[in-house]
Amino acid sequence: MTTYVRKPGWFTVQVLNRTVAWLTRHGVSVWGSRILAVRGRKSGQWRRTPVNPLKLDSGEYLVAARGHVQWTHNMRAAGGGELLLGRRSQPFHAVEVPDGEKPEILRAYLKRWKMEVGAFFDGVSADSPAAELTRIAPDHPVFRITAPK
Repeated sequence: MTTYVRKPGWFTVQVLNRTVAWLTRHGVSVWGSRILAVRGRKSGQWRRTPVNPLKLDSGEYLVAARGHVQWTHNMRAAGGGELLLGRRSQPFHAVEVPDGEKPEILRAYLKRWKMEVGAFFDGVSADSPAAELTRIAPDHPVFRITAPK
């Protein structure tokens, strides 16, 4: 497994993420943003972070634009979590998508969220050839999320 990680800077953590999280907790979604709540793999405590879910005909996905960050490790261990918007909670199960299935999901994600996340994809964009999306696929975990049964 690759160890690609783009840690957020101070401004992102202290200002942008907190602002988006505050708005989302109060029921205001910024272009579809949600708060991801997932249990920590070591502590068992709920961890929260803003995310940009992607809906496609083939399903709903969470893409880790910054790479193999803490929430991705926790998601692998927990197998699911909740998406929060205001007081609404959407529990889900998550299955990691294999690298070979990621290119079109990454293309759609970059098309939808390029303004926010484009810098984390090393020059690859929604208009890049499939080979470029395939090349970066291992660096960006993708989870297919479904309603619990």
